[in-house]
Amino acid sequence: MERLAPVYTVAAQCQDCYKCVRHCPSKAIRIVNASAQIIPELCVACGECIRVCPSHAKKLRSDSGRLQQMIASGERVYASIAPSFPGWFRGISIGRLAEALLEYGFAGVSETAHGAQIVSAETARFLEQAPGGVYISSACPAVVDYIRKYLPHWTPQIVPVCSPLLAHCKLLREELGEKLGEDIDMKVVFIGPCAAKKNESDAHPNLLNLSITFPSIERLLRGKGISLDSVQGDAPLVLGPAEEGRIYPIEGGMNDTIRDSIASTRYLAVSGLENLSRLLSSFEGKDLGDRKIFIEALSCRGGCVNGPVMNPDASSIETLWEIDHLAARKSSVGRVSPVDIALSYRPDPKEETQPEERLIRKALVSLGKFDKSDELNCGACGYDSCRDFAKALLEGKAEDAMCHNFLRKNYQRTSNALIRYIPAGVVIVDDNLQILESNRHFAEIIDETTLEIYDTLGTLAEIALPSLVDFSDLFESVLENGGEIEKFNQIFKDKILNISVFSITPGKTAGAVVQDVTRTEMQREQVAEKAREVIRKNVLTVQEVARLFGEHIADTQILLNEIAGTYSLKKESDSPQNGVHQ
Repeated sequence: MERLAPVYTVAAQCQDCYKCVRHCPSKAIRIVNASAQIIPELCVACGECIRVCPSHAKKLRSDSGRLQQMIASGERVYASIAPSFPGWFRGISIGRLAEALLEYGFAGVSETAHGAQIVSAETARFLEQAPGGVYISSACPAVVDYIRKYLPHWTPQIVPVCSPLLAHCKLLREELGEKLGEDIDMKVVFIGPCAAKKNESDAHPNLLNLSITFPSIERLLRGKGISLDSVQGDAPLVLGPAEEGRIYPIEGGMNDTIRDSIASTRYLAVSGLENLSRLLSSFEGKDLGDRKIFIEALSCRGGCVNGPVMNPDASSIETLWEIDHLAARKSSVGRVSPVDIALSYRPDPKEETQPEERLIRKALVSLGKFDKSDELNCGACGYDSCRDFAKALLEGKAEDAMCHNFLRKNYQRTSNALIRYIPAGVVIVDDNLQILESNRHFAEIIDETTLEIYDTLGTLAEIALPSLVDFSDLFESVLENGGEIEKFNQIFKDKILNISVFSITPGKTAGAVVQDVTRTEMQREQVAEKAREVIRKNVLTVQEVARLFGEHIADTQILLNEIAGTYSLKKESDSPQNGVHQ
């Protein structure tokens, strides 16, 4: 699992910028669903991706929990402090840092620089006896792994001694074993700025039990209420204070400890894995005769003081001056090592398979790159060339969406097709009301002259919108205030338009969909007129019916009144008071 490796990705934070791919010297990153995942077997834990990730999605395995368990269990845990500590703990002496660590629960504290001193001494002895050729320091585990994996033919040129950290672990175990007994159950924990030291602890658990970073130990101290600013006194150091080994975290520092030992050796210093690769390539096929070239190689540019967890200003002149001040100005040559630090290195090649040319061409074509002129080699995907990117696609390490040129062209094709075939006028303008894009329908709505320009040039780009229409104020309002404006039945020349203006990029670009509804409105008016005519006729009919019905009612009323009157007269003539008797 990726999270078990020293370096991993928090997928939710990854912003698919591919910056880590661009900067990874070993291209140990696979893009899956736009998330950059570490490929552990290819990673050398140089930490460059941690340093450059803008969203901080690349993380270094903490291991703080394991340290807390060690301390809580009562085990004797000893700290090996990297000589780059002044770059993180500004103004804090090694003695005061040791005091804080003892208060936290460590059994003892020592300086990794002790291991550096005997590594320098053994390197000088090796160079004195070695034949002419190029030799590479073994001090940086990321450099060693990079050479073994990606420059395997240079592996025999690595000086066969272990790293300063492993040398220090051996010194501690030798020293404490003699003092406390050979069967002492002790743990050694490295504290420093390095990611690759976690690989060392994983590979050599019998010597180095754990590797954590400066910020991690500071958080643990703070969690226990231990403030370095308030710590009093300087605790004694196991093996005592280091001397010239303290200069190691600065580029060229190792060379300073052995430079004057062998007159026939030229000493070079290089930092950064890509710089190392370029330097070694310059020596390919060269016969140096009896001349010896020793390369002090460090993964982090400028040295360990610029480790992946360090602050950007860790290599300030003040820090470099302090590190130089703390380091004794003496040579390591002639020092006698009480432990055997010999270590041979074997190649572990991770060479990529070369896909067939036809498959590479097919992958390039799928990206819209049909010939050499289409291969921009812009590097935005993280690879040096389009061909390298095509290979990564075939290896399953990349996705076609990583090619910005491919995405842009694909977007343009899609948007152009939509704009071209949408059954309405479409126009997009910038904040100066200059047309950026439009379709033929829009030109057709304006007038015949505009349509002729569009058909000739294929675009109306860079024409000022106010020179074509009298409703550009709608665009100005949207650009200034955002939102959307809808205008129905806008009279424009001899046309009736429905206009919807909307913001695309606030304050920068606005677009509009313009529909010519003249014919629709005319048809609607014709229908309305017919409806009005029917209504008029219906009204007249109703009125006529009402008139006739009114006349009928009047006649009926008169008739009924007449009948009623006749009936009343007859009744009166038949009554007794009128002299009628039987």
